[in-house]
Amino acid sequence: MSDDPQLVRKFQRELNAGTVSLVLLAILGHAAEPMYGYQIAKQLEAVEDGSGMFKQGTLYPVLRNMAAAGLLESEVEPSITGPPRRYYRITPRGREVLAAWRRAWDTTRDLVDALLT
Repeated sequence: MSDDPQLVRKFQRELNAGTVSLVLLAILGHAAEPMYGYQIAKQLEAVEDGSGMFKQGTLYPVLRNMAAAGLLESEVEPSITGPPRRYYRITPRGREVLAAWRRAWDTTRDLVDALLT
């Protein structure tokens, strides 16, 4: 039995869909100052080492949804080099949710690791 690339891609997509919010909150939780989408995408790109797990176009709807849920605040600022940029920062509620999601992630990761080994 060989690896089916289509099944692997489908599994990776489903896995990413469940983790992108956690990853974005974590990035903004560690940021010293607000960040705009392209900065966040570049930081993800540097960490994921070319795997393409997080597509830049999928980040923006998630950022908007988290802002609508009160986990992030955003502010539009003019840019000298192009169109205005929307900067995001984590809210106190976002920090609380990040801590809860981190605990849930740790529990899930530990369970999956235990079952896979």
